[in-house]
Amino acid sequence: MMDLKEAMKERHSVRQYTSSPLEDGAVTELENEIKACNRESGLHIQLVRNEPKAFENFMAHYGKFRGVTNYIVLIGEKSSDLEETCGYYGERLVLKAQQLGLNTCWAALTYSKIKTAFTVNSGEKLCAVIAIGYGKNCGVPHHSKSIDAVIEADRPLPDWFRAGTEAALLAPTAMNQQKFRFILKRNKVIAKAGFGFYTKLDLGIVKYHFEIGAGPDHFKCA
Repeated sequence: MMDLKEAMKERHSVRQYTSSPLEDGAVTELENEIKACNRESGLHIQLVRNEPKAFENFMAHYGKFRGVTNYIVLIGEKSSDLEETCGYYGERLVLKAQQLGLNTCWAALTYSKIKTAFTVNSGEKLCAVIAIGYGKNCGVPHHSKSIDAVIEADRPLPDWFRAGTEAALLAPTAMNQQKFRFILKRNKVIAKAGFGFYTKLDLGIVKYHFEIGAGPDHFKCA
């Protein structure tokens, strides 16, 4: 199985899927990872299988989604940090899926809420959805900003900080906007979201990538 750094490089957004059902072994691995994420985060993430209606609406077709019958729903208690938390743990599942030979794509608006397919408890909110399955293609790399465009530093960049930023630039963001910044102050890293749609969700996604690239032993989050 590829490691997480390899998964980051190999993973690209895929919107068109084959009709092949998820293999039992992959489902077991995903369900176990979802349980682990829910324990750590307090989220209520669920895997929905064999449900074709969510991606049959006009917006999904406009977004070029085809053949989506499996998806992960990111749900949690309403709070100011829900989007960021969903982004962080959702991307953890995205990279796990890549390791399992699956393709994925984040979706925030291009799906219909099929209430019978998953459970949203009182006080909870559905934040986003991740399409998952066996893609008809592997997707293509997205255009990335330069490292200098997304950082601030009080000294020459250490290798770990550069590696973390490079990993963050591989992360998917809404409309590929990459509206985030990583600020280095001594050995402390401050991650900030910019202004725009779903930038808090994006911040969680890029934080997970940064941690993988930099290695958690090299810095502290401030």
